[in-house]
Amino acid sequence: MTKCGYVSVVGRPNAGKSSLLNWLVGEKIAMVSHKANATRKRSNIIVMHEDDQIVFVDTPGIHETEKLINKFMLDEALKAMGDCDLILFLAPVTDKLTHYEDFLVKNKKNVKHILLLTKIDNVTNEEVLEKMKEYEVYADRYESVIPVSIKKATTHANILDDVVKHLPEHPYLFDPEILTTEHLRDIFKEFIRESIFENISDEIPYETDVLVNKVEEKDNLDVIKATIIVQKGTQKGMIIGKGATAIKRIGKDARLKIENLTGRKCYLELFVSVKKGWTKNKQGLKDLGYDVTL
Repeated sequence: MTKCGYVSVVGRPNAGKSSLLNWLVGEKIAMVSHKANATRKRSNIIVMHEDDQIVFVDTPGIHETEKLINKFMLDEALKAMGDCDLILFLAPVTDKLTHYEDFLVKNKKNVKHILLLTKIDNVTNEEVLEKMKEYEVYADRYESVIPVSIKKATTHANILDDVVKHLPEHPYLFDPEILTTEHLRDIFKEFIRESIFENISDEIPYETDVLVNKVEEKDNLDVIKATIIVQKGTQKGMIIGKGATAIKRIGKDARLKIENLTGRKCYLELFVSVKKGWTKNKQGLKDLGYDVTL
């Protein structure tokens, strides 16, 4: 009998969740940014491991804030924790235990979890072992601790073998050929958002979103038209840039990401629109696809 189940990947902002998932699936699917709080919604990424199917759920970082968009993000993470068969908690090796202790409080259903020590590339083996000893005070709470290095190519199988152990026997939930349940339109949106994070500084990326207005397939060409939403008129100017240099950079980066995923040429046309205070009110969030029930 095959095993299959949902595994939520959680941790503080910028703990390396999306990078880990892209590495495990072997494709660039999840949005990655060196800036915290880039991921806003849950998304499913499907990994086949031998005869078993793991449905990983990428989540926003666990954090507290008064902003409505951030409250939505925290709610997304908490829902994912409560609705899964297993949790992977990502803890950067240089972190204190406070983030993990906060997670234990928020894991109200006491869903089983595996602790992954991430970002071990810049520390010594002795420091990794020392951190593992620190976590031993909570040894009765987690199933196992696994140090993870994407750069040093920790074997996928070490993680996946351990994950599968804790999944129920169950038929596949999804076609084994697909990598994600996300629509291509939503993946394109995230690639554009990621390019904004990479090319625009300060707080502006956090106050932007993207609406994909049109996706048209023509022979070996995808024609995509999308609108970047900002909160203020001054932000619109910065997204466009002098002589449209900034928006051209964003468009070029996003187009290359899309082409790498689809294997097809892409014509990407970007517009910019101001939607005042959209991150601060329920209607503004709902208009951009965030199902706010707060």
